[in-house]
Amino acid sequence: MNRNWSLVILAGIIEVIWALGLKHADNLFTWIGIVVLISLSFILLIRANKILPVSTVYATFTGIGTVGTVVVEMVVFGEPFNWMKIFLIFILLGGVIGLKLVTPISKENGGEE
Repeated sequence: MNRNWSLVILAGIIEVIWALGLKHADNLFTWIGIVVLISLSFILLIRANKILPVSTVYATFTGIGTVGTVVVEMVVFGEPFNWMKIFLIFILLGGVIGLKLVTPISKENGGEE
């Protein structure tokens, strides 16, 4: 995995944090933190998009955010466990991993293979 995919994964993890923060923010300090995290996640996403295809990067970013948010909600915040959610998460992960595997990285754009 190259640096650009690492940026996408990091941006997705940060997305999980700020998405969960939206639910729990209750004062100016937490809202400022959410705005900073949103900005940071999109800065990382923009950097990765300079080399990687936008469609694959955005699908991966939102997939990581969706899966991470659902899992953290169930594990940490007591959201009811549901086998159908788990099944659908695996379908989503399969699509994201499949997109990454079939996406070529152009060497002329400075990407690594």
